[in-house]
Amino acid sequence: MSETVFTRQPHLSPLSDAERVEILQDPGFGKVFTDHMVSIDWTWSEDGGAWHDARVEPYGPLQLDPAAAVLHYGQEIFEGLKAYRHADGSVWTFRPEANAARLNRSAERLALPQLPEEMFLASLRAQLEADQAWVPTGEGQSLYLRPFMFAAEAFLGVRPARQVRYMVIASPAGNYFGGELKPVTIWVSRDLARAGKGGTGAAKTGGNYAASLLPQLQAAEKGADQVVFLDETHDDSIEELGGMNVFFVYEDGRLVTPELTGTILEGVTRSSILQLGRDMGMSVEERRVTLAEWAEGVRTGAITEVFACGTAAVVTPIGRLLDGDDVIESTGGTEVAMKIRAELEGIQIGMVEDRHGWMHRLV
Repeated sequence: MSETVFTRQPHLSPLSDAERVEILQDPGFGKVFTDHMVSIDWTWSEDGGAWHDARVEPYGPLQLDPAAAVLHYGQEIFEGLKAYRHADGSVWTFRPEANAARLNRSAERLALPQLPEEMFLASLRAQLEADQAWVPTGEGQSLYLRPFMFAAEAFLGVRPARQVRYMVIASPAGNYFGGELKPVTIWVSRDLARAGKGGTGAAKTGGNYAASLLPQLQAAEKGADQVVFLDETHDDSIEELGGMNVFFVYEDGRLVTPELTGTILEGVTRSSILQLGRDMGMSVEERRVTLAEWAEGVRTGAITEVFACGTAAVVTPIGRLLDGDDVIESTGGTEVAMKIRAELEGIQIGMVEDRHGWMHRLV
């Protein structure tokens, strides 16, 4: 396949260096966006359709027809990954090939076109070539990259769209939960779910996240930071949080996470932690974990740590679980979670050996 060539339309009034530096002091998460964005269009044809008009352009509002299929039928997918500044000034990202593969799995489920891996990687490079000055250098900071694809065709018939757009935007990021890293509180959703058997749970599509918003509001009303969903057809097995996977550390050295059943998103951070656990000599298991096992394990000390993970949150200890009127307090252990977090972040910023070839240089 030939290399993707991007046309470039520079921003005529980008933020000044002083304004950007001030933002990067405390960027938060997903609140401020860089000066440029990437766009590539796809048009259907009888021989399969083609991607065309790859471009880098000033960040700004989209002109979208009110009948665009994405607005009516939710035909869209997205990814999330980060760019990290290394000590020599170069900028790298973590396992982008895994994100490209997951994007295409999501595209297949949502009847969207496949995006070649090289085009995905080229879009990240194009974004960073335009906005590499936006990559922060503070501890724990990065540039969050959001590739996404949506149905742009103006058509109200119920069929896959024949005009699609793929884009990349970027946002400087600090700690996902804000402030100092500390154990979070999780609330159990008993009545609502984010996905079901045969649905889109394994795809990274906005509808799954929309389904998690009401439970997230309910969790906040209970004083919790996040919500966890259950599979009631399998004895209330743990699925995932609103946007993160879950891990359990057992006193006998096991590292356990819920198995992928088609309703759980296969996180890139999740699969990386499974490998790091093996590297650390832990016994790694992917299996169903029930809410009762979680509660009993914490009560007896069989489970010594529970933590959540994801691209945005990295690794975050879970301190309390709220299940109705029941409160399950963790033992307070965070040693394994912090060790894995340090190893993962060390690899990402270039301070720990990349034994598995996970890092990919962008600029």
